[in-house]
Amino acid sequence: MLNVSRLSVRIGDRAVVDDVDLTVMPGETVGVIGGSGSGKTLTALAVLGLLPAAASRQGRIEFDGTDLCVAPERHLRRIRGARIGFVGQDALAALNPLATVGRHLRIPLRRHRGLSRTASAHAVTELLDQVGLPADAARTYPAQLSGGQRQRVAIAMAIASRPALLIADEPTSALDPPTQAGILDVLRALPMTADGAPAALLLISHDLAVAGQICDRLVVMHDGRVVETGDTAGIVATPQHPYTQALVASARILAA
Repeated sequence: MLNVSRLSVRIGDRAVVDDVDLTVMPGETVGVIGGSGSGKTLTALAVLGLLPAAASRQGRIEFDGTDLCVAPERHLRRIRGARIGFVGQDALAALNPLATVGRHLRIPLRRHRGLSRTASAHAVTELLDQVGLPADAARTYPAQLSGGQRQRVAIAMAIASRPALLIADEPTSALDPPTQAGILDVLRALPMTADGAPAALLLISHDLAVAGQICDRLVVMHDGRVVETGDTAGIVATPQHPYTQALVASARILAA
């Protein structure tokens, strides 16, 4: 599905992401973990073609048989939202304060799935149920919701088109532990894609404890490079790189 090879992101003369390889298969959950400045968010933005204007990317990002690094912008616009969903760190910034939750969800339902007004109304109720919100939440505005509820709305928007791949960038950041657990439950239960295949998740996180709960495999980044990759259980049990060892030790201390 997604195969990133030798990806580099440069800002000016500096390589902030260097020679990154990662793959995500259908139905798989892969976590990209690392501290602030490790390059994990820039890697996700490079996949989407949403890097800052000062940044450039090189390498190969193959998705659905197309190299997104060289694909024209019109092709990327057709993929974003429809085939690749995205959930950012700040749900409030992603929501229009003047639009109801229902309006937020109807837009991708009609744009990407071509649903009628009646069909999209039913689909909004289904989406809210999938993310653990009541049907009457459709009539509320973002400011009336808690942080966790807004994050659920952002996830509902991202999965409305039934994308093949969902990229979630720190989706539990700044949320309390019970709310984090609820968001992770939502991400575990991604709906099938538009073509009936299992959806995949690329989770970006600084928190090994969070990623370890739902990820099949982990990609550990440090200083813009991948320092370790493997199945989650193996990395947590026997981390090889000193940086990964420090992450695992920190997670164990916090869990104690």
